[in-house]
Amino acid sequence: MMTLRKPFDYTLFLTTLFLVAVGMTMVFSASGILAKERFGDSLHFLKREVVIVFVGFIGMVVARIIPLTFYARLAYPLLLISILLMGLVFVPSLGVRVGETSRWIRLGPITLQPSEMAKIALVVYLAYILSKKQEKVQFLFTWISPLVFSGLLIGGVLLGKDLGGGAVMGATLFIMMFVGGAKPSFLASEILLAMPALYYLVASVPYRRMRILAFLNPWEHERGAGFQIIQSYVAFHVGSLFGQGLGSGKQKLFYLPEAHTDFIFSVVGEEMGLLGTLTVLGLFIIWLYRVFRISWRAPDLFSSYLAMGIGLMVGIQVVINVGVVSGLLPTKGLTLPFVSYGGSSMVISMIAVGILLNIASRSKA
Repeated sequence: MMTLRKPFDYTLFLTTLFLVAVGMTMVFSASGILAKERFGDSLHFLKREVVIVFVGFIGMVVARIIPLTFYARLAYPLLLISILLMGLVFVPSLGVRVGETSRWIRLGPITLQPSEMAKIALVVYLAYILSKKQEKVQFLFTWISPLVFSGLLIGGVLLGKDLGGGAVMGATLFIMMFVGGAKPSFLASEILLAMPALYYLVASVPYRRMRILAFLNPWEHERGAGFQIIQSYVAFHVGSLFGQGLGSGKQKLFYLPEAHTDFIFSVVGEEMGLLGTLTVLGLFIIWLYRVFRISWRAPDLFSSYLAMGIGLMVGIQVVINVGVVSGLLPTKGLTLPFVSYGGSSMVISMIAVGILLNIASRSKA
């Protein structure tokens, strides 16, 4: 019998709020000087972040009360909408190009990153297809179907030169297929097929090749591709155990590029020290524990896969971001969920929390 075991998962909700609060504090600390220099207002990024969090909170509330069956019906529409939005990135009048990448759409005062919607679209689609065809997942045609549609999403992200986002989606696809019961031989062939494409994506783009070389020996490229990771090393070293104090970090003073976005964890390390970084990681561990607990107690297979997919989407991104800023992985442009400055990422992540709270309220006794 299905009953309401817990009407509201306060642990997941409060952990999310703590992470968002840490993020808003660190965004202000990391971006104040840059905002003053660029916009004449040290609160520029913080003000925008407040609006973004408010919009995300509204999205979370709505996602919390929508019937779970509605999400299953969204599987294919979300796929089509995400593919369409990623195509609009390349329309000159709409797409925003920053450096070598094309990841954003500008609609008046609003800038959207379609790859963030593509992540949640991938998870919803996989949850739907794996739950619907669970008894047939061992068959080849069932295995090919999610790969084709997922490949369209991931391919669109990669066309925008977002290798980090593609890596998160690819890893989520692989693990969900594995948990869903796909044969190891299918998954092994998937990896073998992906390796030449991955090699080409890295080897064919000069700045990606340089990032690999800088990852192997950043000190040989300290004025180029290795500059960012070296400055991150300095931030963690100076922060030591207790940190320099909130707002007292020096690396954000135009030494550490992307201090309020991709490398905000380095600012946490410098200003809050090892204890601060462990606290943030501890919050993420609690968050992920609650998510996979929700998945385990979900009322049906679709909800279980959906919760697991959201947990994987966030968890893998956290691992990659922390790995990059600590020098364990090559540099990639990937935000730290709930903490980094970023509109689309924050809104989609908070909507995902609303879905999780929705599933939790209908968990098994």
